[in-house]
Amino acid sequence: MEKVVVVGGSGFMGSHTADLLSQEGYKVTIYDKYPSPWLRDDQEMIIGDILDRDAVHNALNGARIVYHYAGIADIGEAATSPYDTINFNVMGTTVVLDAAVKAGADRFVYASSMYVYSPYGSLYRASKQAAETVIEAYCEKFGLDYTLLRYGSLYGPRAQQWNGLKRFVSQVVKEGKLEHFGSGKERREYIHVLDAARLSLVVLDEEHKNSAITVTGSQVLNSAELISMIFEIVGCEENVSFAKIEDNNDHYVMTPYRYTPIKAKKLVPKEFVDVGQGILEIVEEVHQELEKINSRLPKGLPFNNYEGDW
Repeated sequence: MEKVVVVGGSGFMGSHTADLLSQEGYKVTIYDKYPSPWLRDDQEMIIGDILDRDAVHNALNGARIVYHYAGIADIGEAATSPYDTINFNVMGTTVVLDAAVKAGADRFVYASSMYVYSPYGSLYRASKQAAETVIEAYCEKFGLDYTLLRYGSLYGPRAQQWNGLKRFVSQVVKEGKLEHFGSGKERREYIHVLDAARLSLVVLDEEHKNSAITVTGSQVLNSAELISMIFEIVGCEENVSFAKIEDNNDHYVMTPYRYTPIKAKKLVPKEFVDVGQGILEIVEEVHQELEKINSRLPKGLPFNNYEGDW
């Protein structure tokens, strides 16, 4: 079996990609700062930091394929932690790249973002653009084939609390209302995480080596349509307020496309998870999370008085 290392494989996108790789018969090692809650019996878990060169080199030893999902992925966190963003997203990527070259890997797959096309995204966008440039130059110099995956708006099980759609659903389920910063006209091409994971394996063929791929969905929705759908699925009367976007907001509104680095091919799934079905999955996941929290509370203490992870 070919060894594949998924760096950042304990997270949202990385864990789903790791699962599919295992299902396809690859020998999967996950390297992450945190243990994966979704680790399979046929996967190896190595705890470590992407800035620890020795640890990364040891983890990637013998790897034929390296997927790199680690780093700061939240635009808000990137805006408030500029040094860490550049350090993890650019220098960390260089450490993983160097280890992949030393390991004699055949392919380096990097999790980038559609924000590389945009003037928005601030330091997050800049870090992804810089990392892509480093990857292209590094791989050209050392003869390592690469694929850049520019993911669009991802949603689905295992999403972080700051994930846009997960945040919408959580607020509606817990509060029965939603405050949205925007006009409701903001448009996104949503893609379910499982569809994105499947496409992340498709790109291992010869056609997609040394290229950039835009991984996005076929379903385009504006925020108002999406919010209405969430209220309907949750089963409560729509109660939403639209607040003015701050001038220093880093998210794009209608489209991310403006700045263009290297030209990318666009991959969309031929068969895909419907957005409505995907939202229902998130609603069920949020209810399960609430049940876990409530099970830890002293009897008689209402949820609203609990100051925990939420």
